[in-house]
Amino acid sequence: MPLHSSPDAFDTSDDDGLPLRGLTEPSTRGAGTRTPRTDTRSPTPHLMGARPAATGGTAPLPMGAGGAPERAPAGARGQVPPPAPPAIPRKPAELPPAHTTLICVALPGLAISTDQGQLTGQGLEGFYRAGRRMLSRCEVRVAGREPLAVQARMVTADRARFMGTLRMSADAGPDPDVMVERTRHADGTERITLHNTALRPMRLPVEVALGTDLAELGAVASGRAGPELPASVHDSGLRWSGATGQSTVTAHPPPADALASAGLLRWELELPPGGTRSVELRVRPDGAGPIRPVGRGATSPIAQARAAGDDPGAQALLHTCLEDLEALLLRDPANPSDTHLAAGAPWRCGMAPADALAAARMTLPLGTRLAVGTLRTLARTQLAGPGAQFGLIPGPRRDVGPHLPPGCTGTEATLLFPVLLAEARRWGLPEQETAELLPAAERCLQWLRTTTGDITYLADPRPGGPLRCETQAHAHRAALLGADLLDAYARPGGAELREWARLLRHRFRADFWAEDRGGGRPAAARTPDGRLVPHLGAAAVHLLDTGLLGAGTHAPGLLDKVQTEQLARLLGGPAMDSGWGLRSLGAKESAYNPFGHRSGAVRVHETAVAVAGLAAAGYEKEASSLLRGVLAAADGFGHRLPEMYAGEQRTAGGAPLPHPAACRPAATAAAAGVLLLTTLAGIRPDAPAGTVTLRPVCSAPLGEIGLTGLRVAGAPFAVRVSRLGLAMVEEAADGLQLGV
Repeated sequence: MPLHSSPDAFDTSDDDGLPLRGLTEPSTRGAGTRTPRTDTRSPTPHLMGARPAATGGTAPLPMGAGGAPERAPAGARGQVPPPAPPAIPRKPAELPPAHTTLICVALPGLAISTDQGQLTGQGLEGFYRAGRRMLSRCEVRVAGREPLAVQARMVTADRARFMGTLRMSADAGPDPDVMVERTRHADGTERITLHNTALRPMRLPVEVALGTDLAELGAVASGRAGPELPASVHDSGLRWSGATGQSTVTAHPPPADALASAGLLRWELELPPGGTRSVELRVRPDGAGPIRPVGRGATSPIAQARAAGDDPGAQALLHTCLEDLEALLLRDPANPSDTHLAAGAPWRCGMAPADALAAARMTLPLGTRLAVGTLRTLARTQLAGPGAQFGLIPGPRRDVGPHLPPGCTGTEATLLFPVLLAEARRWGLPEQETAELLPAAERCLQWLRTTTGDITYLADPRPGGPLRCETQAHAHRAALLGADLLDAYARPGGAELREWARLLRHRFRADFWAEDRGGGRPAAARTPDGRLVPHLGAAAVHLLDTGLLGAGTHAPGLLDKVQTEQLARLLGGPAMDSGWGLRSLGAKESAYNPFGHRSGAVRVHETAVAVAGLAAAGYEKEASSLLRGVLAAADGFGHRLPEMYAGEQRTAGGAPLPHPAACRPAATAAAAGVLLLTTLAGIRPDAPAGTVTLRPVCSAPLGEIGLTGLRVAGAPFAVRVSRLGLAMVEEAADGLQLGV
């Protein structure tokens, strides 16, 4: 499935490190399922102020024929060539809005529709498979008229239902007498059903106009889809052929007429009073079979957990999150038994290493199968051979907002790998599978120590880049959990990693703390010359995410107790807590934009990390406020959380504002819903030791809640938290003991 960018991805290269064509921020990329190469280009020269230009670095030389740099006209020796005309800046491409669309997902299949139900070929509309639009137009007319759209809704993650009506009799008054129901599936199936509600029989001519351009999603999003292709009659439907492939639509029952020149199928349907007739269309690449989604039945690596209690929104959110996670599952082509999550639809339907690891980590309460599949898939991409990048898991650059240059997600993924493996072992990943993945984790840790060398901090991979607060938090957690993992298998290096982490803690608390009259704050970064970048953003929540060690304990954090308390106060304050979740940049900071994907919008993943970290550190008031805010936002989005939404302040009777370019569903947002609800129970397992510890949120912000169908130590696990904040295990693996 091609990997496309969202506003979360900086657009100087696609996820294979290839230059983009014709798009600027935000961009859309088509990079297949190959693993991205880490960006190693020269640094953006300015760390403060305006966001780096979308093309990054210096302007390329104008290119002449054959791709060689264009040279000045020949002339006398020493003659100064005329100056080149000034470059005309490219206008940023406008992504088609996604917030008003209904997106059915069962990867590699997508069906994108508006609330009108008709597929008109405009915007993103159409059926897609593996990133290519198989059908762009599917317009239904009954007796020459379009049905009046009255309702559109998602039924499941992969299915949408559209209802329309028609008034066929002039003497029927204002009441419709024909209902047109369309059920659209991500696998390329559409069922059109006509219901006759009148007291007389009807003979209704039905026409379906079809067309496609066979365009890649990236081309569709950037307005480069091209014209519709000519159709030909094929079997019981139509076929389109182009340089990039073929697509067919077959119909059951077969149409009475098929007009290739108009792309039209026709039926004459007899409907008795109260009767129903249906037509089913199946869209496929020529010769391809139906889509078999990964996340169905016994093949799904995600346990079917349930939530029940005082707040009905908890179960609705968990149910939708599980559906979205299953819809985004992909198989690794190199080993189809290994599954991982795509980053999100419609823009990022392929592997994004850091997102896949983060989502797998948040879903560990649902079992370890997704974690192990993700780890195995990424272990096969790890860089080998001599050199400074040995052990690195490649990843693309990511825009991190207006105050800093883009960051490399390869660094984040490499540091998340040993963390996920160590915590998956605590949740019940079998020792044999852990041991098989241990060499890849050791290479990640070796990369960390080689990259830091004799210095304390993990620097940006681009020379001259900043020391990022978030990166130090990831590195510190990886060192401590990695050392724990190495010790468990009697591997060397644990003591060295712990000593480096201790020195990092000692220096970080002084070097990354910006004092001010309000009590100070952690700096977002330090520039190479030692200046602090002091803006307050959601990246600071990773300082609270220390990771799970043995006996249900968390690793120590980079901040001391006083600094942690101050950070909790800031995260719970009105500048960061929007009432719908945590803003990605404080409302009082320069360049704040409530729609800015890294400069003010609410990102669900970061909010969930903040809730879990605050709750673990004992700051339940702040954690509960953020938790209730996200659940309120989820209700406004039909419980299908987008990856981000506007950070506008919540008001009485208000609703969250959608971001027009957000992925929905998104892997990290769906996984964040799991983390938010399981944080209420504070489940801290240590499967190798045969124990599980509960540290529930004592204030019980959602009242009583019971979670069933979770997985700990390879067995079903159920826990209930009372209104008094007391937790009780109701189901667990044999021999699993409750820790203290």
